[in-house]
Amino acid sequence: MNFEIFVMNGFGIYVWSSFAFTFLVCLFLFLRTKKTLKKLEKEFVKEAHNLSEDRLKEVKKQKIAKEILISHSRS
Repeated sequence: MNFEIFVMNGFGIYVWSSFAFTFLVCLFLFLRTKKTLKKLEKEFVKEAHNLSEDRLKEVKKQKIAKEILISHSRS
């Protein structure tokens, strides 16, 4: 394998260090974003579960109210 490809006429140290720095920054940002996403997903699931319980109570109340209104309109 030709070592000159990696040396790049003396500029290889700058090219490869820039490449490594960019890769590490992108990796850091990816991992941080992934951690934040997992945290937000857990919060969303918890909130959705609580919301669904509240929504079920509302739906039951609405259903009862509709039944009452229907029975009164028939009379």
